[in-house]
Amino acid sequence: MRRRKRKVTNRLKVLLTVLCLAVIAVGLWMAFGNKLESEKNSIQTSNVSDASDSTEEVEEPEPEPVADPIPEELTDPEKLKSSWTEDATFDGEKAFSEYAIENKLLNGTSMISWIFRNNTPQTSFSVKKKNMIEFGAADQYSDVEGITAFRGNNYRDNASFGTRTVSQKKLEIVWKKEGLGEISAHNSIWPGTGWTGQPLIVHWSETVKNMMNINSEMKAKDLVEVIYPALDGNIYFLDLETGKDTRNKIEIGYPIKGTAMVDPRGYPVLYTGMGINENNGKFAEYKYRFINLIDQKEIYTIFGRDEVAFRGWGANDSSALLDKKTDTLLNCGENGLVYRVKLNTKFDEASGSLSMAPQITKYRYRSPYNDEQGIESSPAIYKNLMYFNDNGGTMQCLDLNTLKPVWIYETGDDTDATTVIEETEKGVFLYTANQVDKRGEGGKNPKADCNIRKFNALTGELIWQKDYECVYNYYINGGALGTPVLGKDDISNMVIFNICFTGSNTDGTMVALDKNTGDEIWKKKLTAYSWCSPVDFKSSDGKTYMVYTDFAGNMHLVDPMTGNTLDSVSLGRNVESSPAIYNDTIVVGSYAKKIFGIKVR
Repeated sequence: MRRRKRKVTNRLKVLLTVLCLAVIAVGLWMAFGNKLESEKNSIQTSNVSDASDSTEEVEEPEPEPVADPIPEELTDPEKLKSSWTEDATFDGEKAFSEYAIENKLLNGTSMISWIFRNNTPQTSFSVKKKNMIEFGAADQYSDVEGITAFRGNNYRDNASFGTRTVSQKKLEIVWKKEGLGEISAHNSIWPGTGWTGQPLIVHWSETVKNMMNINSEMKAKDLVEVIYPALDGNIYFLDLETGKDTRNKIEIGYPIKGTAMVDPRGYPVLYTGMGINENNGKFAEYKYRFINLIDQKEIYTIFGRDEVAFRGWGANDSSALLDKKTDTLLNCGENGLVYRVKLNTKFDEASGSLSMAPQITKYRYRSPYNDEQGIESSPAIYKNLMYFNDNGGTMQCLDLNTLKPVWIYETGDDTDATTVIEETEKGVFLYTANQVDKRGEGGKNPKADCNIRKFNALTGELIWQKDYECVYNYYINGGALGTPVLGKDDISNMVIFNICFTGSNTDGTMVALDKNTGDEIWKKKLTAYSWCSPVDFKSSDGKTYMVYTDFAGNMHLVDPMTGNTLDSVSLGRNVESSPAIYNDTIVVGSYAKKIFGIKVR
């Protein structure tokens, strides 16, 4: 009996041991399983979070964008008449004083501004991350070969493209486009091409070239096309090689003074404003046009007569810029507004279809320095910061992603010349110069200084200033009207300005200044003043040359190291327009009602 009891006891022990091990195993399995599930959930949460971070902007599908409505077009000539001499109006229905935003600026000043969407005032402005603007360096601006905007890019520092070999140091006219007309408007005659009047030069891709209404002869060649809006109210399309028409001109019917812009993505779209809305006593709406170059028809129009603008003068001489990444157009108007336009472009190369649904946000401001409204300079952009000058003498740095001013500077007078940006290892800098206009009005001053300045682009700090006395002249202003040459390569130490009326109302001065100090490197007397923006270009041997045009109707080839003139050719009459260069061919128009193709030999 005793032995049997022990056996039973041993069996119990074994059974209990097995049960205990089973319980432990189940516990370990459950714990391990829960840990795996927890880790799995943790990984999934992490992935969701990561996905959310990396696709912040991927949200519910957005509705198909709808273009902002275009206002009803006026036809009553009395309502369409306007004058650049009219004062801005800051009160009444369009004042929206309760929506004014008070901005504290870097330089300790403050300025009020407004933001409008669909002409409705907003209390603030913000954009999704995918729509935040950040331009790259100048050489990244355009995807298409050529000159697609005034001074070529967002830094506004180069109106020449390609390569050439300069051996003879001579200029030769190789073709002329004759037969341009003129328009009588605002008690003056507007012939040929005017200020700033730089041509655009584009080497289209084969696909885009073949979908456009270019004639068969030109489609058969490797076409580089010149696009030139003119004072006679037409936009001309020419072959760079021969000067022959590549297609029919577009008849706008009213003078175009400024420089247009071709979509830098290589899309067949042209953007251009109007300088004057009168043609021999007939008046029309001021329009900034988006033109489909496939069929030369307008896609969209922004009216210069804007109900939220303080100023009624609706001209547009600025050459816009386009941010490729966000499909956003940036432009300034003589009505005093800045336009940030989401284009919503759809372009299908395979089918040759093109559409846009522009949606416009407007920025309006009132300077503490002067109540003169209007922007004629073309905007220059560094990343998200846009720089421009106005008719009243306010230079401004505007953050394009908040539509808030960052800093302003009182330049002392109207500034139509476009600011140039320089990005270096030491920082980002701006070069600009004003004209002699407001300081001489009403007999106040027979003479005043043209102020050439260099700024820190990010802070607005003045680095240096150089002054040149100029004669005041009503309407045809003295001082700087041309955008400077920013020296590169073998002339990288200098910046070159041309200044009008430094002795009389017909002459001028050209100066090369040291970028670091503002000291003169050389100074050149001009017997005929120059409103054009001089253009630098490099020869295959590494030597830099420069061309500019003048009031006497001449184009000059200059050695920018010394300022010495190497050669000159006559273009018939006053040349206010700025040249553009593609390889060895220079293109510019004049008051002689001609466009010229000029070889540099």
